[in-house]
Amino acid sequence: MPHWRIRISIFINYFLFAILLNSVGTVILQVQRYFGVLESSAAMLEAFKDISIAVASFSLASFITRIGYKKSMLIALGLMTFTCFVIPLVKTFLAVKLLFAVTGCCFGLIKVSVFGTIGLITKNEKEHISMMSFIESFFMVGILTGYFIFSNYIDDNNSSSGNWFHVYYILGILSAIAFFLLMSSPLDESSVKPDASSNMKAEFAGMLKLIVMPAVISFIVCAFVYVLIEQSIMSWLPTFNNKVLQLPSSLSIQITSLLAASTAAGRFLAGFVMKRLDWLVVLSACLLAASLIILVTMPLATHESKHIINGWSSLPLAAFTFPLIGFFLAPVYPAINSVILSSVPKAKHGLMSGLIVVFSALGGTMGSIITGYIFQSYGGQTAFYFSLIPICILIAALFLFKKIKTKAGGAEINAGLAAGLV
Repeated sequence: MPHWRIRISIFINYFLFAILLNSVGTVILQVQRYFGVLESSAAMLEAFKDISIAVASFSLASFITRIGYKKSMLIALGLMTFTCFVIPLVKTFLAVKLLFAVTGCCFGLIKVSVFGTIGLITKNEKEHISMMSFIESFFMVGILTGYFIFSNYIDDNNSSSGNWFHVYYILGILSAIAFFLLMSSPLDESSVKPDASSNMKAEFAGMLKLIVMPAVISFIVCAFVYVLIEQSIMSWLPTFNNKVLQLPSSLSIQITSLLAASTAAGRFLAGFVMKRLDWLVVLSACLLAASLIILVTMPLATHESKHIINGWSSLPLAAFTFPLIGFFLAPVYPAINSVILSSVPKAKHGLMSGLIVVFSALGGTMGSIITGYIFQSYGGQTAFYFSLIPICILIAALFLFKKIKTKAGGAEINAGLAAGLV
């Protein structure tokens, strides 16, 4: 089977949803300017996005193999194309909330389907980790591209300008292209199709039984805490640049692209490093380095930018140093996802992927809302200092995850899946 075509299709899908999902940081800043809402209200956009991801994933993961990975992705892309063309015609805060709700539901389908598809086109755990890292790095390239697309449509001198809504026409066209590309990409899903005698209710029960297993619980904690950290930084960095570093709105968004670029580089490099080194050693070192960046950079942001900022050359040092945290956070998520997925049969990747997406979404919502409230009440520096707490928790959780997984292996998870499907 020509795997290269479906690989390209997956990359394009992830690129599109990277722009849509991670525009939330940009849109959080813009709705404060355009609609005049408070930080705490703007933070709810993350909830509309992530809760819809969680609901869609939890509802559909247990029987997504019945629909088919390819068909599920086509449904998501079709709905997303329609929504992107409608949203610029409405231009209300409620419409923006609904946009992220639709985006979340569609991505729930996409992510579970992509994770399942990766299991079909890779041969072993190391290849799985490598493929996951490359795809996640391409996701970050999409985020980076999105920052520049949005910034080109933002008027720094006119907060009431609605030109930034026109970006969604571009995204609608990209979604349509992704739809037709996927239609032409062959994917053999025969190995994961459920038996005619299998019961959909029992499959759903099987996913629920996974949640109570020690190995899965420890993984869920890792995924939840990591995404809490990542989204709290990614969603609020444009606002931090604008309100703490006093950068113009368009430049605040452009400079955030460094976070996406450093994260993409980190995940791309991790695709090679993880083939040679123990994942726990690499991830622990990365998280310690991320903590150091926070401790070094936040003091630099104190009373920054007393001079006029009119371009990248006049930016304060903190605007360049803090986004480097993405390089060290980058390897964590794809690595832990791959480790847990490699522990279960390929036919059950859809069930495990559903749990991954659900708890990742909940972590992202929690991180953004907490950061929004701290930002509003205590300022941006305090909000980012807060990230040190979940980083410490994540390091401890990773060691626990490795210990439990090594002790139980895949046997415990596979037995649980079998019990849930009886």
